[in-house]
Amino acid sequence: MAHIIVVGNEKGGAGKSTVSMHVATALARLGHKVSGLDLDLRQRTFGRYIENRRDFMRESGLTLASPTLCELPDVEASTLRPGENMYDHRLSAAVAELEPDNDFILIDCPGSHTRLSQVAHSLADTLITPLNDSFIDFDLLAHIDANGEKITGPSVYSEMVWNARQLRAQAGLTAIDWVVVRNRLGAQRMVNKEKMERAIGNLSKRIGFRTAPGFNERVIFRELFPRGLTLLDLKDIGVKQLNISNIAARQELRDLIKALDLPGVTADF
Repeated sequence: MAHIIVVGNEKGGAGKSTVSMHVATALARLGHKVSGLDLDLRQRTFGRYIENRRDFMRESGLTLASPTLCELPDVEASTLRPGENMYDHRLSAAVAELEPDNDFILIDCPGSHTRLSQVAHSLADTLITPLNDSFIDFDLLAHIDANGEKITGPSVYSEMVWNARQLRAQAGLTAIDWVVVRNRLGAQRMVNKEKMERAIGNLSKRIGFRTAPGFNERVIFRELFPRGLTLLDLKDIGVKQLNISNIAARQELRDLIKALDLPGVTADF
């Protein structure tokens, strides 16, 4: 059965869709069969990313290893059991159809709390939470005192993950491997960055997640989206010599894939 990766938090602008596309494409390039679901039914950034890739391949004549974009199936209200939620049924039906024929299913969640997102978290074997390296984003996970030192309590997103873990435990499923990915890390040692490192380290022990390095802020990510490309495709489209920034970004992706420790995956690209 497919290993389900959910990319989620409840804040926009943290790089969820960029992480989703690069992880899904990296797995496809490593020979795994990957399908993707975009649960942000309004913006569909992840879905648009895959569609842009499909259009680019058709126009350029290139064939690039890619995840397959899947849509939630329509469900007739008359088929629902009493008390059953339509969105629960649509997501469950999509996952049930994809599980037998895929190695991985990657689900990209919206940057807000929705019923679909809540259900998706309970399905996650691996949960990836991209987080900008600031206390504004840290507040998504936990509340902290004015000095940025003492954690005063969990936040709403952490509580949702806790509820998802409880649902999985009740169903006899394996525990969620929760990985918080720190994006846009500053290059220099700064007081705020060091406080963030301590706070993340302390919180990880309290509520049970691992941390992994993410992506620094780079112009290349904005340039790749319209063509649906990732850092791993540059040589395939004719870029003969990568600049230092692109090489560093590729290494960040390798480090991320390695840190996720997904079953049967090595970051050999």
